[in-house]
Amino acid sequence: MTSSATRTSFRVGFETLAQERQDVELAWRGRPPPWLNGRLFRTGPARFEVGKDAYRHWFDGLAMLHKFELRDGAVRYSNRFLHSQAFLASVKAGHIARDEFGTACRRTFWSRLSGAASTEMTDNGSVNIISYGPGDLVALTETPHPVRFDPRTLEADGEFKWTDDIGSQLTTAHPLWDAERRLIYNFETAFGRRNLYRFTSVAAGSRTRRLVAEIETDQPVWIHSFGMSARYLILAEFPLVVLPLRLLFSGGAFIDNLRWRPERGVKFTIVDKESGDIVRRAETDPCFGFHLVNAFEEDGDLALDLVAYSDAAIVASLSLDRLRRAGVKAMGRLARFRIPLNPGAVTRTILSEAPLEMPRFDERRAGRAYRFVWGAGQAGEDFMDRVTKCDLQTGEAAHWSEAGAYPGEPVFVAAPDGRGEDDGVVLTVVLDANEGRSFLAVLDAATLQEQARAYAPHIIPFGFHGNFFAGAAEAPSAGF
Repeated sequence: MTSSATRTSFRVGFETLAQERQDVELAWRGRPPPWLNGRLFRTGPARFEVGKDAYRHWFDGLAMLHKFELRDGAVRYSNRFLHSQAFLASVKAGHIARDEFGTACRRTFWSRLSGAASTEMTDNGSVNIISYGPGDLVALTETPHPVRFDPRTLEADGEFKWTDDIGSQLTTAHPLWDAERRLIYNFETAFGRRNLYRFTSVAAGSRTRRLVAEIETDQPVWIHSFGMSARYLILAEFPLVVLPLRLLFSGGAFIDNLRWRPERGVKFTIVDKESGDIVRRAETDPCFGFHLVNAFEEDGDLALDLVAYSDAAIVASLSLDRLRRAGVKAMGRLARFRIPLNPGAVTRTILSEAPLEMPRFDERRAGRAYRFVWGAGQAGEDFMDRVTKCDLQTGEAAHWSEAGAYPGEPVFVAAPDGRGEDDGVVLTVVLDANEGRSFLAVLDAATLQEQARAYAPHIIPFGFHGNFFAGAAEAPSAGF
């Protein structure tokens, strides 16, 4: 039973963190493995108000970067607000100056009519951190405006500008790295007279995207992530429909222009990476998901794993008002969809009944059959409160938890020369409500036994995604 004190204490993870630190040496409790050298970068919202304006949704707050640098048994911590154009404009104006997912800025109808909205899309990179190549470490949100930053100081270095003419309004913050092709794939959406889905690729170290496939749609949906197997890119259209004209003229936030249309079901489109051809379209019963985990080809089918919800109610449930008032207990379940590459019905199997979000796996297995998934799980009534490991072969789940502790996304780091998928550690940032601080936890990836923890000087607000980079944080493969 969760105590009354703990039920209220998770809320501090949704309060503004104003303090910035640079290279603070932390103390280990326990001992991490001696081979664990590199940098864990995380991003997430950390400022929830600008002047008298308050952000409405967890996805909206101004981004802060966090770095844990692990070297020779020592650990140092830094944090800094991401000085994106959205951040700079809002601070200068004294109010929210860019539209975010769940919050509309102060903009007149006429400015929307003139198209100003298209030139002022947010670049508030609060969702993910990846590398596009040497010297190009970037923070991402769901617009095609990555913000480059210095991995040493976390200082923003301007927009990572594309040199192509692919013009889209939305993209995912979950690009996928194809190690065999040395390409980074992503999915984009363009609204207009013709609404277009696009798969793109970019070579490591390049700033010129290539259009892999373009698909016209009369009813675009919100896409947070996509799937990839060895040969194919996979679009899963959950029936959370975007209303493009209303989005342009209503003056509301993006979330206000989404509609749940379960009668559409889920539509899968499978695209050949090489030719860009659509090799299969298929449909199945409605569900919703933020995160597609992995996909692979097996016995004439495409197996696609994702964290599935029965509907899209979770999206509104992540408003800051609801989270601060009641938390959330609506985690998804890990499900496998089998899509025949030839005509045939799609089937769905629940791989684990353990509630799960923020799924990660050994990404050396990307596009291939695999066994283990780690994620932020939930046992209590208020928020994610444990790390969960799912065994996809047995359906069994193991957990790490501690009273008053709220972990985030667990990032798998393989041991050097490690042979097994769980031969290594998982790193997760945990809010310790009892201590009133957050800590970096190092857990044995196989057993989830804690090996070490290092406390930050303050609470780190609940964030989303990040990656661990061994070495110079320059190779895209190091961050996927």
